[in-house]
Amino acid sequence: MTAHSVDIICFPGAPNLPIFVAQAKGLFEKNDLTVNMTTTPSSAFQAENLASGKFQIAGTAFDNVVAYQEGQGAVKLPTTPDFFAFMGATQVELAFVTAPDIANYADLKGKSLALDALSTGFAFVLYEMLEKNGLTKKDYEMVAVGATPQRWESVKAGTHVGTLTIEPFTSIARNQGFKVLDTSSNLLDAYQGGSFAASRAWAEANPDALKAFIKGYLAGLEWTLDPANREEATQILLERMPEIKPPVAGAVMNSLLSPRSGLTPKGAMLMDGVKTVLALRSKYGTGATLTDPDRYIDLSYYNSVA
Repeated sequence: MTAHSVDIICFPGAPNLPIFVAQAKGLFEKNDLTVNMTTTPSSAFQAENLASGKFQIAGTAFDNVVAYQEGQGAVKLPTTPDFFAFMGATQVELAFVTAPDIANYADLKGKSLALDALSTGFAFVLYEMLEKNGLTKKDYEMVAVGATPQRWESVKAGTHVGTLTIEPFTSIARNQGFKVLDTSSNLLDAYQGGSFAASRAWAEANPDALKAFIKGYLAGLEWTLDPANREEATQILLERMPEIKPPVAGAVMNSLLSPRSGLTPKGAMLMDGVKTVLALRSKYGTGATLTDPDRYIDLSYYNSVA
């Protein structure tokens, strides 16, 4: 029996592979920790349940941490949250997937696009793509749909004509004839996409559990990024995410294993990418200009074990 147990809530997607590996290889147990993982249907559900204590750790867009700390989250929480990012996860390439008949940005006029939430997470990346390509908010409609699987299904069904996706949904969409109109990698030099977050109160009360999670995750990440393990890592991903079919597995892994579009080596927080997130929220959010990363990040737990 392990000394500690944590419940973690993550967005569904291939970036969870290091967690899958750590679970499969007993790397959390080696650090005396049991990890129970749940995937979230939306950022709002994740934030509400992280704040309530139902989950102790969230794998989430770094912008979600910023949004809720600034009172700009998709839902109003009962109490002021104390979320902070304690480790990076991905730079992540966000693909703007569109219906097959959308040839360019002009074709989006008068159409609806699917987001997780309208003012958190990756929404501002899509706003920036659209603005850079000559569209204003009057030209399209944004609809909050939920996490990537729900958004992809809404585009696949024709309810909306486009959305942002991560792997494996980008490769699945391509394989089914949908277009990738643009990517965040084309738009932004650096972007802190995924991160791991917790509440400061929980972390202060449970430092050993948090450090055990960091150790186990980093061990799983190191194993995943070792080229010698690619074939086995692919099999673990296929087993844990059956929606990924073998024909697209190679493309999913290529994106996931690239630090430019996927997992960040050593789980580092990319400070240039953090600045990009703050700049986008300053531009498209509802508050003041944000310039202080320390309001949202505390790497002391990470630095003590990494």
